[in-house]
Amino acid sequence: MQVIAKLKNLRIAPRKVRLAANLIRGKSLNHAQVLLNFSFKKTVMPMKKLLDQGLANAENNFQMDRDSLYISEIFVDEGQKIKRSRARAKGRAAEIQKKRSHITLILEGKKKEISQTGVVESKSKEAKLKEKVKNKSKLPKFEERKFAKSKKKIGLKREYKRKAF
Repeated sequence: MQVIAKLKNLRIAPRKVRLAANLIRGKSLNHAQVLLNFSFKKTVMPMKKLLDQGLANAENNFQMDRDSLYISEIFVDEGQKIKRSRARAKGRAAEIQKKRSHITLILEGKKKEISQTGVVESKSKEAKLKEKVKNKSKLPKFEERKFAKSKKKIGLKREYKRKAF
């Protein structure tokens, strides 16, 4: 069962909102709330409200359990821009675009599989990815040395294309 929560016309640029959205995508509801509590972005407060709205919808309308919920999808679309002008030199005017965002959050409950022994909850996407990483065979030692130097990156991590943080 999918539970959808939407937030429209948030007066923050979509590029900034996507940073917080990427942080919680695919996480369980409780884990996502903890991550947002310790983040210092402007977009965190509206995201927390949106998570609470999705949780309330799931509990009240669909009688879903809070512990079984996870964020299956979250995406940020661009809303309508507010256009203003600013005075520039020699009598010219420059346009200022104040951007808005539309956030869509889709919550899902973990599906339950029926086995011979009884009802067993299926694993979330996070757990399946962790199992895949554990099950992969290790590279031979000579290949590990070859890639070890390329993995080290000196400098700053790029969040945006233009800026480094």
